[in-house]
Amino acid sequence: MKEEIDKSANRLPADESREHLMVQIARMTYQQDKTLTEIAAETGLNRWQVSRLLQEARDLGVVRIEIVPRTLRHPDLETRLAETFGLRDALVVPGPIDQGIDGVAQAAGQYLAQIKPRPQVIGVSWGRTMGAVAHWLPPDWADGVAVVQINGTVAPVPGIAHHNDVAETFARKGKGRMIPLPVPAIVGERLTREVLEKDRIVADVLRIARSAQVLAFSLGVAGEHSVLMRSGNIQKSEMAGLLRAGAVGDVLGHFINRRGEIVDPELDARTIGLSVADLRQRDRVIGIAAGQDKHEVTLGALKAGLVNILVTDEATATYALEHAHDR
Repeated sequence: MKEEIDKSANRLPADESREHLMVQIARMTYQQDKTLTEIAAETGLNRWQVSRLLQEARDLGVVRIEIVPRTLRHPDLETRLAETFGLRDALVVPGPIDQGIDGVAQAAGQYLAQIKPRPQVIGVSWGRTMGAVAHWLPPDWADGVAVVQINGTVAPVPGIAHHNDVAETFARKGKGRMIPLPVPAIVGERLTREVLEKDRIVADVLRIARSAQVLAFSLGVAGEHSVLMRSGNIQKSEMAGLLRAGAVGDVLGHFINRRGEIVDPELDARTIGLSVADLRQRDRVIGIAAGQDKHEVTLGALKAGLVNILVTDEATATYALEHAHDR
């Protein structure tokens, strides 16, 4: 008690070192989740001084606390989605059907930045939507995070910029490191996949991916706009076969129907990355989808339990609820 009452002891500096101390304490509080007692012990200040510096940091704008009210979201749809599909959480961005991916990507970036405790390892996919999420992810959203790629990569596709830079951007903004998965998303033979996954480097990446506390990925479409087909990972004839079998899109390269079932086991056996079984075993599996072309694949992913957190737009959420009991 004497230490806290004696406010004149250990007087705070009044120059640049004071601002440096203010920033240091703010980071310890809001980025490292340390208590006033822990901060006081590390800085040599008392709790009253730590509290005073935090308040001053807020007053001067060194710390800005952003509150995102749920009125910018659609709480009724979120609750119905969570109850209908057994989700851990849902985030629905209201707006017109043609609003594009930016609103959903921004919401996903904010959501990821607010996860507590902050993940030490996060697994991400590539793609245009995930590139937008990486763009909207705030700087310093994490501190020393390991960002691992959870599915094989594809060749650059004309007209789609930076779709392979997602993990690097996540890591750079989170002051961490990227762990790439340096293999194709889909290979020509099942034996090739088996050999590659036994390689020490690839096996280590997949082991880290399976240990990630958080997984975040976008859902892919089937048909002519599929990046996996446009990049050459699967052939046009294979895509035609997938569509005949009822494919509505892919989850990390695993093509599913409206019920979330794998439509082509032979092709699926050639797909490198986390499996659908891996997805069902993680605590936070965040699926991100926006736009009419993602309605059916989102429905399938929800029905099969391949995601337990969904970030989407109002139209996609409404579609999933309207067709939740379709066979």
